[in-house]
Amino acid sequence: MKIRSPYLVKPHDTVRLSHARTQPPASFDNKGAAKAVLEKHRATLDELQEVFYASQKKALLIVLQGMDTAGKDGTIRHIFSGVNPQGCNVASFKVPTPPEAEHDFLWRVHAQVPQRGMIGIFNRSHYEDVLAPRVHKVITEEKARQRLGHINEFEEMLADSGVVILKFFLHISNAEQGRRLQARLDDKDKQWKISDADFRERLFWKQYTKAYEEILDRTSHKHAPWFVIPSDDKNYRNVAISEILVDAMSGLKLAYPKPHFDPKVAKL
Repeated sequence: MKIRSPYLVKPHDTVRLSHARTQPPASFDNKGAAKAVLEKHRATLDELQEVFYASQKKALLIVLQGMDTAGKDGTIRHIFSGVNPQGCNVASFKVPTPPEAEHDFLWRVHAQVPQRGMIGIFNRSHYEDVLAPRVHKVITEEKARQRLGHINEFEEMLADSGVVILKFFLHISNAEQGRRLQARLDDKDKQWKISDADFRERLFWKQYTKAYEEILDRTSHKHAPWFVIPSDDKNYRNVAISEILVDAMSGLKLAYPKPHFDPKVAKL
């Protein structure tokens, strides 16, 4: 699978998030063309998903990661609002429950991997079991790297089984996160989205950044690439991600399956 994108993390790249842009290019038309482009992408994704679902040849796993308020929920809502919900599932991975914690850390994840014909979206993913435990020193650096190795093997196995994997890091600035948190505080209808943890975790911005950089360095591969998407502007984020999805799904060159009977002899 070949995808051309300026945001692709090539295998063995060294990622420094402080050098990666969070703002869209200066040429980006936020108010005008962006909405039209996104609408076009949504329509194309709807058409591609129908063929994808019918062919039953591949599964698509979309991984969304990012700092708090990066826009994972908004990405799902705005990009996938036009696709058939029968062919799309969303899973989210938070702190493991006691039964989940009694298994290996990928046990709960494997159960949510989409079957052929389906699009699966991970709103936070198996990478959560490396991030917070590492930042808060629940696991050692050695254990974190061991888990990244297991993730590489897991994703390679999924790819060998026909799962197309696309991973997106929604890259926002610390200042933009502050603005978004403040906006939620100021809006009574959005205060339910906030918890004490949002403000506590913000204090560990540098540690999370370092942890994400190693994830991007070590786990972006041809069969499971990472894309660092500028996400301070929500419209640009949606356009950039949907463009990659259209490119990837178009590149699969899937076709509708042939019927199991001869339509010419069918009589009503």
